[in-house]
Amino acid sequence: MKDLGVLFYFLGLQIEYQPQGLLVHQSKYIRDLLHKVHMFDSKPCTTPCHTNQKLLNHGSPSFHDPGLYRSIVGALQYLTFTRPDIAYSVNQVCQFMHFPLDSHFVAVKRILRYLKGSLHLGLCFQPGNLDIRAYTDADWAGDPNDRRSTTGFVVFLGDNPISWSSKKQHTVSHSSTEAEYRAMATTTAEVVWIQQLLQDLSLSPSTTPLLHCDNISAMALATNPILHSKAKHIEIDCHFVRERVQQGTIMLQFVNSSEQFADILTKGLCFPLFSSHCPNLMLANAQHKIEGEC
Repeated sequence: MKDLGVLFYFLGLQIEYQPQGLLVHQSKYIRDLLHKVHMFDSKPCTTPCHTNQKLLNHGSPSFHDPGLYRSIVGALQYLTFTRPDIAYSVNQVCQFMHFPLDSHFVAVKRILRYLKGSLHLGLCFQPGNLDIRAYTDADWAGDPNDRRSTTGFVVFLGDNPISWSSKKQHTVSHSSTEAEYRAMATTTAEVVWIQQLLQDLSLSPSTTPLLHCDNISAMALATNPILHSKAKHIEIDCHFVRERVQQGTIMLQFVNSSEQFADILTKGLCFPLFSSHCPNLMLANAQHKIEGEC
């Protein structure tokens, strides 16, 4: 083992040391990807997908080169490590790897055009407290192909996002409350795991983790045992979240939809709303280039 000095570039991740903290981005990786697919000179987009975009598994011709589609989408998945702003769009196009259509590849190209216009965007990590707060949201029955809901969450350590996800739920939800509660259970599991990880590192937050949700009915299920009889079909999730609330492992807090940071992970947003959420996820522009980058 030997000391290679200060870290600047590793596995496609570029690290900049700034007065306010660390900036981690993948601008060289994006540039190489755009050159590979001959889209470096494409016209930039302001958002990675259309507002309320829903991709269908029919109604368009089959894409002529499924291997190319899988290669590009696979590369985009790696980009979500530092770009939570494209997590929802990438999650959508990932669902058609087995049989992509022309309409799906159009959606992939829009993501690439958005990346062209936000080439040097990355995550800024700043020193601060170790308090955990999470935002959870769900897009009820948002997939028109099977009417499953989409779960989105982002977990912050201090002001820094350390975990996020945009994923379709495994089963169909009967109501928006059920969809939101399933998302809440998934987020709670992630928060509990992060708490355990911090304990293993001999670190402990000074306050109880806050879980922000914009659905009052879902929050009521977690705190009122009387309502559990109305949700026996999601009983496991009910008990899981409620036990954590009773133990004081997490605290629930209502948040207005306009301040729901996880919104960007569950649906396609219009540009004003999308651009207002990006700074909330600590996304900032890189200032320097590594050797060999033009």
